[in-house]
Amino acid sequence: MQIIENSIVGTRSAVLRLTKHGGGPGIVVFPMLHVADPQFFRDVEARLRACDLLVVEGIRGESSAVDGMTMTYRVLPADEESGLVEDDIPYDDLGVPFVAPDMTGEEFQEGFQELPWKTRAMMWAATPVVTISQFFAGRRALLTPDIEVHDLPTRQEELRGEEWDRFFDLLLDRRDDRAVAAVAEVVRDRGDEELEVAVVYGAKHVPGILRGLYGLGYRVVGADWLMAVSARES
Repeated sequence: MQIIENSIVGTRSAVLRLTKHGGGPGIVVFPMLHVADPQFFRDVEARLRACDLLVVEGIRGESSAVDGMTMTYRVLPADEESGLVEDDIPYDDLGVPFVAPDMTGEEFQEGFQELPWKTRAMMWAATPVVTISQFFAGRRALLTPDIEVHDLPTRQEELRGEEWDRFFDLLLDRRDDRAVAAVAEVVRDRGDEELEVAVVYGAKHVPGILRGLYGLGYRVVGADWLMAVSARES
């Protein structure tokens, strides 16, 4: 199943709807790009206002490791010709309650420091190279098949070594588990209510989150697409 799709018209994000046999809160998963066309964030914002509860990604607090990794995409809007903006959805002002079960900056930094030194060194070495590349070619990169995300692991992901498994466990898996745990708590405590719960996380998190939701008995019953980066301006 495609989560992020690239085609001749641009790059699109699949908004996924899940339900559980026997009832319970409905779930809508929004696979996000951290940088996209402004209209993408407005479209997501409009849909979030119609939901009853949001589960939102976001590491809270300071972390030099987080700052380094996010710099690789935060630089894209600095090129005004790209037409791209960073996620600017005002979650505090949507009029919808939300929870942010993500790691704190301190927790992430501690996990990062526990990684093998070679892994940390490679990340720090790659950050400036990727950042410069994104500044000059970021929009083009978002309009290639490399941006696509599927619910099954890629061949490259299956072949990565143990050291990188530990890195992605920190970057994705542990944080995915927290998102799923937050949804599980809602299902447990408010399972008899007619709620629509939105899960708003980066697209790379969505495969892991879906696996967790499947474990709770949920299944995807529908999807529609939002344009994230239009090819018309490429």
